[in-house]
Amino acid sequence: MTSSPDAQERMAAVKHLREMIHDIPVAMLTTVAPDGSLNSRPMVNVNEQFDGDLWFFTAFDDPKVAEIAAHPTVNVSFADTSKGRYVSAAGKAELVRDEKRIELHWTDGCEPWFPKGPQDPNLGLLKVDVESAEYWDQQQGTMVAVAGFFKRLVTGDKSASVKSEQVDWPA
Repeated sequence: MTSSPDAQERMAAVKHLREMIHDIPVAMLTTVAPDGSLNSRPMVNVNEQFDGDLWFFTAFDDPKVAEIAAHPTVNVSFADTSKGRYVSAAGKAELVRDEKRIELHWTDGCEPWFPKGPQDPNLGLLKVDVESAEYWDQQQGTMVAVAGFFKRLVTGDKSASVKSEQVDWPA
């Protein structure tokens, strides 16, 4: 089965996004507080194999867990100023209790935040189902906005609306 040029471009955009975020050590997660204000905090990036979902460790008793339960729409941003790479992804977040996935995503970078290690009973995962993303790549001179295809790529749901736009930066 051959994909259309548009589908190939979108797949290339997802692959490029994966490559852009995989080695950025920290992301900023933004949630909605009970008073409607926005809260952002650093999260250890454990997303080497981005496939449409972003994963982050959290303590079950952290205030962000209650914020996400009340307002699951979040934004995650990544920045690597030395390489001119910037990514912003929006989606729905949920708390996941899965010991096997915790082991899978655990890295040494998590240790300072969770000194009891992956067996900590207060440790969980936040899963962000990415619905849209934008990335800016100074080295390529482009900004790409992609919406609606992450779910389609992962689930094969062909009814999902797909939109991708690339804006070239002036030289």
